[in-house]
Amino acid sequence: MTETQQQSSILTASGLSKTFGKNRAVIDASFDVKRGEIFVVMGLSGSGKSTLIRMLNGLLEPTSGSVTVAGTTISGLPAAKLREVRKRSVSMVFQHFALLPHRTVIDNVAYGLEIQGVAKAERLERADTIIRLVGLDGRQNSLPSQLSGGMQQRVGLGRALASDTDILLMDEAFSALDPLIRREMQEQLIELQSELGKTIIFITHDLNEAMFLGDRIAVMRDGSIVQIGTPEEILTDPANDYVAQFVQDVDRARVLTAASVMEPARSVVTVTAGPRAALRTMRDMQSGATFVLGRDRRFAGVVRDRDVMRQVKRGETDLRAVLLDDATTVTSDVVISELVELSVGSDLPIAVLDDKQRLIGVIPRVTLLAALGNVSSTTGEIPITETIATVTVSEMTDVLDTNLEGAVK
Repeated sequence: MTETQQQSSILTASGLSKTFGKNRAVIDASFDVKRGEIFVVMGLSGSGKSTLIRMLNGLLEPTSGSVTVAGTTISGLPAAKLREVRKRSVSMVFQHFALLPHRTVIDNVAYGLEIQGVAKAERLERADTIIRLVGLDGRQNSLPSQLSGGMQQRVGLGRALASDTDILLMDEAFSALDPLIRREMQEQLIELQSELGKTIIFITHDLNEAMFLGDRIAVMRDGSIVQIGTPEEILTDPANDYVAQFVQDVDRARVLTAASVMEPARSVVTVTAGPRAALRTMRDMQSGATFVLGRDRRFAGVVRDRDVMRQVKRGETDLRAVLLDDATTVTSDVVISELVELSVGSDLPIAVLDDKQRLIGVIPRVTLLAALGNVSSTTGEIPITETIATVTVSEMTDVLDTNLEGAVK
């Protein structure tokens, strides 16, 4: 996805409201959905999220406000023109599959193409390609009744993908599935979105699902959107007490990334600085090693105090002679659940590098532990909860200490 695509909006909701009698189901909802992102609308039952998604494809006419899809305002469109917009731009995956029971898998997947008027040979060929993509190869001629719930939902997803619309609307699409199958479908959806670049608007009541899938999340309560942000923004900076309570039991280790917990690197020298400067830096930082950078802050490696001291005694001036490559490095988008094991294997902070191999921050072990338990590494305060995935900070520290002892032995 290009930078222009990332910045452009394919769907805009402006001041959307929907009233049923005296019940205000949706209240003044406004947001943009960017081309190629997964935008999750999350809320408890009765929060208005299902009403909202039905206004986004014209199944419900808003009481006030408007929806613009791919440049066309669909609110108030005549039925015939609205159907054309749906054929071209919006398809939907339902919670309970909504398959045609008398049609085979391939005919179900091809159904949207049939509605679009695509010739039979072409639609069957395209449907067969999608069936393989969603992991149902060999089931082309099965009926829905012959499939498991997970397979049926793959057919529903395949039908939406085969229509080749710009936007997929998914209303609690995985909530009827068993937990293991649900996770598989979540992972496959991310893979398909990455491969096909579809824009997905996903409705869910499950916060962990929202955090796993969403590029951005809109949190709804009583018909209103109370916060829109990335998973990290919502987890680390909730807009109000309601959102804070919502996120307190989230598995932070699978949401927060290296970028959100890293600190500025302090024990750093340039490769041209020389051994004496490196030794002075380590003394000032009370560190037994220091990171070494080349030109443009590109990461070069690490030097350790004992090696640099020998250089000073011998009158040597080139740090590159004792440069080591034993530092642990990661990119900024690595989730912190993957950093725990890495921190065990290194006595240095984890170095965070950008795509040009420049050092942009470090993650000391204490900072990682504090992030896992939502404890400030500077104040020790516990703003929300000291547990993560039922493991306390103290238990995590014990585990790491045990692993470190084993590594040393």
